[in-house]
Amino acid sequence: MNNLIAWFVRNSVAANLLMMMLIAGGLLALPNIHQEEFPTLDVDAVSVRVPYLGAAPAEVETGVCIRIEEAVEGTEGIDRITSEAAEGYCALTIELVRGVDKTKVANDIKSKVDAIDSFPAETEQPVTAEISFLATVLQIAVSGHADERTLKFIGQRMRDDIAALPGVSQVELQFARPYEISIEVSEQTLRRHGLTLEAIGQAIARSSLDIPGGSLKTRGGEILLRTKGQAYHGREFEDIVVLTRTDGTNVTLGEIATVIDGFEESDLQARYDGEPSVSLKVSRVGKEDIMAIATRVKDYLEQARREVPEGIAINIWQDESQDLVDRLDALSRNARSGLLLVLLVLTLFLRFRLATWVAAGIPVALLGAVAMFPLAGFSISTVSVMAFILVLGILVDDAIVVGERVYAHEQQGKGRAQAAIAGTQEVAIPVFFGVLTTMATFIPVVSIPGPMGGFYKPLGFTVMIALAFSIIESQFILPSHLAHRKAEKEPGDNALMDRWLALQGRISASLESAATRFYQPAVERALEWRYLTIAGGVVVLALTMSLFASGRMQFQFFPGVEGTHLYAAVTMPEGTPIEETARAVERLEDAVEVLRGELDAQLAPGEPSKVAHVFSTIGSFIPKGSIEMGSDRQSNIAEVGVELNLPRNYSGISTQTFANRWREITGSIPDAIELSYTSEAFGVGKAISFELYGRDFEELRSVAAELRIALQGYSGVLDVTDSFRAGKQEVQLTLLPEARNLGLTLDDLGRQVRQAFYGYEAQRIQRGKDDVRVMVRYPADERRSLGDLEGMRIRTADGTEVPFASVARASLARGYTTIRRIDGNRVVTVTANVDRALTTPEHVIGAIEEEVLPAVLATHPGVSYTLAGEAEERSESMASLQSTTLLALLVIYALLAIPLQSYLQPLVIMSVIPFGVVGAILGHLLLGRDLVFFSLLGIVALAGVVVNSSLVLVDFINKQRAAGVATQWAVSHAGTARFRPIILTSITTFVGLTPIMLDTTISTHIFRPMAISLGFGVLVGTVITLFLVPCLYMVLQDFKRDRVDTADTVGAGARDDTAGPLDGAAR
Repeated sequence: MNNLIAWFVRNSVAANLLMMMLIAGGLLALPNIHQEEFPTLDVDAVSVRVPYLGAAPAEVETGVCIRIEEAVEGTEGIDRITSEAAEGYCALTIELVRGVDKTKVANDIKSKVDAIDSFPAETEQPVTAEISFLATVLQIAVSGHADERTLKFIGQRMRDDIAALPGVSQVELQFARPYEISIEVSEQTLRRHGLTLEAIGQAIARSSLDIPGGSLKTRGGEILLRTKGQAYHGREFEDIVVLTRTDGTNVTLGEIATVIDGFEESDLQARYDGEPSVSLKVSRVGKEDIMAIATRVKDYLEQARREVPEGIAINIWQDESQDLVDRLDALSRNARSGLLLVLLVLTLFLRFRLATWVAAGIPVALLGAVAMFPLAGFSISTVSVMAFILVLGILVDDAIVVGERVYAHEQQGKGRAQAAIAGTQEVAIPVFFGVLTTMATFIPVVSIPGPMGGFYKPLGFTVMIALAFSIIESQFILPSHLAHRKAEKEPGDNALMDRWLALQGRISASLESAATRFYQPAVERALEWRYLTIAGGVVVLALTMSLFASGRMQFQFFPGVEGTHLYAAVTMPEGTPIEETARAVERLEDAVEVLRGELDAQLAPGEPSKVAHVFSTIGSFIPKGSIEMGSDRQSNIAEVGVELNLPRNYSGISTQTFANRWREITGSIPDAIELSYTSEAFGVGKAISFELYGRDFEELRSVAAELRIALQGYSGVLDVTDSFRAGKQEVQLTLLPEARNLGLTLDDLGRQVRQAFYGYEAQRIQRGKDDVRVMVRYPADERRSLGDLEGMRIRTADGTEVPFASVARASLARGYTTIRRIDGNRVVTVTANVDRALTTPEHVIGAIEEEVLPAVLATHPGVSYTLAGEAEERSESMASLQSTTLLALLVIYALLAIPLQSYLQPLVIMSVIPFGVVGAILGHLLLGRDLVFFSLLGIVALAGVVVNSSLVLVDFINKQRAAGVATQWAVSHAGTARFRPIILTSITTFVGLTPIMLDTTISTHIFRPMAISLGFGVLVGTVITLFLVPCLYMVLQDFKRDRVDTADTVGAGARDDTAGPLDGAAR
């Protein structure tokens, strides 16, 4: 390495070319790197969905879900199977073992599911697919005074137009019911003509079809033959003959039935600012660029607004591209401010040209890291930009050390080239190993498992790559520039420079004075009372940690990322008419108007309303981010979304405060079984979530009820609910003995009742891009009561009609809304949110596990539980952090032991790591922030920086002892001699993070804790290091003296096993 350093110093062209290659590589890669707000999360899972239209959840569970579970169980690569049986469908999510071939496992699962031949006849084809992360780019609302058909037509046309734009691959039309042709025949009409619904359906299928007839070969060429009779619209179906009388006359469908060419009978409504609406969701897949997609779609929308009919409005409801721009702008602003502060500090402490070349290493290392992004598969996201901010001040540490040593050799009279070579080579080994120790501290960050690992890994890898390039810059490029830099102007050449040099002189004198007049006497006194000093440090650490026990400091795993939208989701009892649910929505909307009035009353004249738009849905919740709109339509669920009109980089009242105020205004909604409010744009699941396992649903319901009551008793716990829902009332049919005498079976009964009330699917036709079902059923007014069921006629095998009541009995019962299963066990989930200003999920969960669950589960031995949601992610992430932090510490120990050639000195250096936590915690307390998981990652990263400050002191002591200086003198003067580089590297790290630590905008809220941990930890940890490391070193000497009963003497040149071979300064 020494030869390589000398070669680059003598060959400035090579050094400059290397620098330009790194800069050019980053600049060329930058336009080709896709952008996203947050990194794409890893989803190792496969979905299986089987429609079973008209079936109750219990039937779906036994007829479909359990059979799929049994078929795929044991497939290699499967980790967990979660199934959900709901009305009309079965959905399975099969989680895979990390690292397996996802496509291969998905194909294996598909083969096994497709091979099942025992599904009920009414089920449709299973759909098996790999689950991929679709990130929303834009959510577009199309609304206005228009009927449902017009809105859907406009939405479909826009969907097709947007899908045809370059670079856009995913567009979905939402809140538009599927088309359906409903052929309604009354029971009286059926009896009058001796028909059945099935017979009518079969007649339609025979008459409405196109049949290819081969080809006719003529002399003029080949002519295709085709029988064309497919009906596509309601009026065409009316002409189909369903019956020919004995007199030869025909009965057409239009004569006996009402043909309705309309929409599927499902409960689905959407309103945008009070107007009927459909919406379009534009998503990106993989590495598609969010900004390019958004720009093209927005340009199209400008054109579309001019072409739609009058009264139709097109608005962007959710714009992830603008959120990305806002967050990146905020982070970039902090990065620029941090960089300027680092440059200012460097120019205050170093000669101008030296400071310039030292600072030049920052863009070189960062652009070198950017050049690696395409190879690593990384994106430009808020996480990668945050990584650059974290590493700003750290990157110049190596350059500061190298620059100072080169300058010191120049002061000894050496030529610039010789000084550059000697100074760089002197610190090459400690600088190299020092950077490696810092990189090692990010091992825990890149090792976090699960979906959230995809969120954290780009941060850790970006820092590590940038640090690796900082070694290249400080060891090969910087020395060449220092060797060939122009001479500094002498005093008197420039008045401004003279004043600047005078300021530098005063700062240097102040630092020197602080080191000699204050620090030196203090450290000597500390060494005299070294055991008491160390004990005092331990007490400070213990008192700091006691802040948690006293409740003054709280820990939250992932507090969520606040956005500019508020949401209120309401669930009414199963079977609630859509009109009743609509009244609940109106109550939420009325509360929004009250909230609007309160917020707008605080505005200055001319300012726009704080509430920009309101989006309401009934039958489905509002899709958010990557969350898809559910395919089931339930009249008892609804949601109201509010888009806030906040300025860019908003830093005022928390948006969750607005949500809480909305909650207060609304109050309780009569009969609502769940009502939750949120303002989070990104989270990791419910704050509190318990999954209860068992086979007996009643026992699960009982435990869930007790747990729900217990949670409601804790202050700050909100929106407590469980997934156990009493389903719709069911009419359960049983055959009477008389039915068997007539040859009727339960299958005959069930089939005829299904045809009458759900419908007989006569055809499924393709009309343009729409898949349209043709259903034959009773009219709507004959499907409204039990009396209609009892009044229907059942047909026997010989065509005889008998009253329903004479062959069957109908009894009322209540089933379940959904039946959720995990690995073969039924599951009920109890969830809640928390007001984080009053409590934390960790506190509540800990209390429940200690005070409530043991007693509850003791009386219900058939029930067990696990944590889910945020708690599950916390458990996995914390376990990973603990194990990988231990690994990182072992790596740091090895990286210190190798160059020091000592087993004990690395322990002295690393013993100050816990004291960095003091600064991190005090920083959070000072700025009024709770510790979160990002804080812990900052504390882990802090270890490498604190270790390097300790290494500076130990290296100086070793060097002095090797030169013959007494241990006591070397130890007491180490901090004074290395005061300047230690303080300078710590200050650059702190000031580089200061802008984001003080930023209060919601755009940077999630990243502040990590910056606080690292910034304040370095600052306070450095001060503690300056006192504790000398004391710990002398305690080690005391231990050796006690062992060998010898003492050091002044001028002794022998080196003991605590002295390392490093010759020169470290960082």
